[in-house]
Amino acid sequence: MTENLYGMPEEIQVRADGPLRIITLNRPDALNAVNDPLHHGLAQLWPRLGEDRDARAAVLTGAGRAFSAGGDFTYLAELRSDDDLRARTIADGREIVLGMARCRVPVVTAVNGPAVGLGCSLVALSDVVYMAESAYLADPHVQVGLVAADGGPLTWPLHTSLLLAKEYALTGARIPAERAAAMGLANHVVEDPLAEATACAKRVAELPRQAVESTKRVLNIHVERAVLATLDYAMTAEEQSFRTDEFGAIVTRLTGGDA
Repeated sequence: MTENLYGMPEEIQVRADGPLRIITLNRPDALNAVNDPLHHGLAQLWPRLGEDRDARAAVLTGAGRAFSAGGDFTYLAELRSDDDLRARTIADGREIVLGMARCRVPVVTAVNGPAVGLGCSLVALSDVVYMAESAYLADPHVQVGLVAADGGPLTWPLHTSLLLAKEYALTGARIPAERAAAMGLANHVVEDPLAEATACAKRVAELPRQAVESTKRVLNIHVERAVLATLDYAMTAEEQSFRTDEFGAIVTRLTGGDA
């Protein structure tokens, strides 16, 4: 069995392929929906990747049919009722966003299927994005009664028009792959996103390291500034939204139980 690097939980598989690190969201039976171990692991992943001096580029993808179906509804219900888990999750969300924005290693993402919620956020924070023809993006935070603190609204205005960012953030509507590319939310729509993303990452890994990493940093300073301008407000607002009656009613309906 291939060693899982960086001490990640089983929900995140990280393996070495020479100078590449292949990162796979690994809950295929749940469409890689985000639970607590996956979310907490993502908060730890990006600094550990940055500390890996043998890593020159990374490929991010999902196991099975989806990239990520967003938040696991059982996890969302737990976040409403567990104050300590909610506080850690909010802190982890902040670290995921900033950790990915600050990571020195270029991340090429292969969107092999639906990328929803946090999955959509990971795509937005990537450096190059390849999408399968049948894949789509969606940020349904508002639809389930939450503020998109770690979602598309943080960075979409850098990728696309503010009007389009508002439309898709407020409605949670799906963005098909071709539409995502036309809007600037993806680079390429291809038949085999993992193969194309891996080929791209290999090309990047062969280039002079200091030039690659410093150029990424120059570009991501824009991302980090935009994120820092909104992140603390967004996180506070999301923490509040977990406790609203509207969110509770939606989660109760989705889980078929008490929230």
